[in-house]
Amino acid sequence: MRYFVRLFGRLLLTLAVVSTGVFFLIRLTPGGPAVAMLGQDASPDTVARLNEKLGLTDPVLVQFWRFLTQVVQGDLGESLTNGQSVGGMILDVLPHTLELAVAGLILGKLGGITLGIVEAVWKDRSPDVVGRIMALVGLSFPSFFVAVLLILFIALPLGLPTNGVAPFTDLGANLQRILLPALAMGIVSTAFTSRVTRSLMVEIIGENHVRTARAKGVREGRVLVRHVLQPGSLPLVPIAGLSFITLVGDAVLIETVFARPGLGSLMVQAMQARDYTTVQGCIIVITTVIVLVNAAVDALYHVLDPRTKTA
Repeated sequence: MRYFVRLFGRLLLTLAVVSTGVFFLIRLTPGGPAVAMLGQDASPDTVARLNEKLGLTDPVLVQFWRFLTQVVQGDLGESLTNGQSVGGMILDVLPHTLELAVAGLILGKLGGITLGIVEAVWKDRSPDVVGRIMALVGLSFPSFFVAVLLILFIALPLGLPTNGVAPFTDLGANLQRILLPALAMGIVSTAFTSRVTRSLMVEIIGENHVRTARAKGVREGRVLVRHVLQPGSLPLVPIAGLSFITLVGDAVLIETVFARPGLGSLMVQAMQARDYTTVQGCIIVITTVIVLVNAAVDALYHVLDPRTKTA
């Protein structure tokens, strides 16, 4: 219980630090929402009146106190550019971002673990060499560059959709529109996961209990599943959490490339409009997702590995 109390305390502290940092740092950026809305040619008086209307002429500490009281109540405020609820805008697009991140995680973990196991079993032979080269190539390209290549060489020749989203109830159309974005994110995740999986599997295969099982005549398939995969699966839990966090960040760029409505594209549009409130809300929600995933991974690892309870 003390462990989970400390974990919850670290979660709240992280959110408080990030929220405070975001509030003050975003106000150091040049320009402002009034200039972005009115244009560079607007007169200073017009800009000043709009800033006063938006509440940006109040002292910074007053704005910060107003911001804190709203966040504590679960209110992320209203957009400075369209007056809509920031929380409502985020709730409309957040499912699409989470869907994309989960799809990329599934593709990345399935491909990476499979490739890593093949490399470990065939260590220093042709499958291992080819797999390591593929992983190196996958790690060399950022996800947004992979997305552009997929559009040019797969989507356009095959006539696949490259923008927008489909309703969750329309499974076929939804899969068509999420396949390439998830693949662009999953390729990099596959490369990283395969390298980690190979290292874990090679280390475990060389341990005494595996050699003993083989000496007793246990079938190779059972040795691989029971004595290699099961002990090696535990370290993959925090790696999966780290990959999901990375994929949530990658979604900002991937959603822009594929013109998908999501948390990333919403934040990019708000940054271009200098919409402080919306940018703050997006960063706070992204941070909350990251912190919750980290906390869930720590808690799950604590439950699965008894050694952490006595550490």
